[in-house]
Amino acid sequence: MSDIKQYGAYFTFDDIQSNDFDVWISGVGTYDAPVRDMETITVPGRSGDLLIDNNRLNNIDITYPCYIGRQFDSRFDLFKAAMLSKVNYYVLRDTYHPDEYRLAYYLGGITPQTGAYNKSGSFDIVFHCKPQRYLNSGADAVTFTADGTITNPTRYTAKPLLRIYGDGIVTVGGYSVTVSSNSYEYIDVDCDTMDAFYGNSNANSYITVSGGFPSVAPGEATVTISGNITQIDITPRWWTV
Repeated sequence: MSDIKQYGAYFTFDDIQSNDFDVWISGVGTYDAPVRDMETITVPGRSGDLLIDNNRLNNIDITYPCYIGRQFDSRFDLFKAAMLSKVNYYVLRDTYHPDEYRLAYYLGGITPQTGAYNKSGSFDIVFHCKPQRYLNSGADAVTFTADGTITNPTRYTAKPLLRIYGDGIVTVGGYSVTVSSNSYEYIDVDCDTMDAFYGNSNANSYITVSGGFPSVAPGEATVTISGNITQIDITPRWWTV
C-alpha cells in the first residue's frame, strides 16, 4: 500500500470525496477495458465460429484498493455509511484520470484488513460502471444559432443531449428532429435514453425523429437548424474506453 500513501490519490462519487474520510486509493484497476457484447455460433461442418455483434459494450467493474492510515474505526464507519446511501448511477472521478469520468453505481460489500489495534486498514471498493470513459470536454454544451459543424475527437459514436429552442427542424450528423407546437422555453432531447422532456415534464409529443435519434460519429458532423429554431445547445458526451 506504499504507493497509495505516496501519491495521495482519491476518488469522488457524486458528492462523496474519499480523502475527506482519509481514504486514499491506488489506480491499478482503473485502466481495465470493457468487454464487447458478442455471440458465437458454431455451424456443423464449418470451421470457425460465426460472430454476432450486438453493437454494445458490457458494464465493467472498477476496483479501487483503498487505505486508511489512522483512526480506522471511526473513519471507516463514516465512509461506508456515506457510500451505502447512494442508490443510483452517479458520476465517478479519480485523480488518476483528471480529464474524464465514469457513470457508476455501488452495491457495497467491504471486507477490510486491519493493522495493529485496528488503527489502520485496507480494503477494496468495487464500482459497477457503464463501459464509457466520458471526456470532460464532452460535458460542455456547444451552442449553435446557425448552421455549423461539430467534431467528434474519439473513435466512438456519441449520443448527445440536445436542448432545442423554438419550433422547426434540427439535423445533427444526418439525423433530424422536428419540434412542433412547442409551448416550453426549450425541449431537451436525450439521444441516449431516446426521451424528450422539459424539466420533469414529458415532451415526447412535441418531437418527431427521422432516421433515429441523432448521434455523432467519429470526425466532423454537420449541424443545421431551420424553421423557427432560434438556438440548439449540443452536449456531445464524447467517450472512449
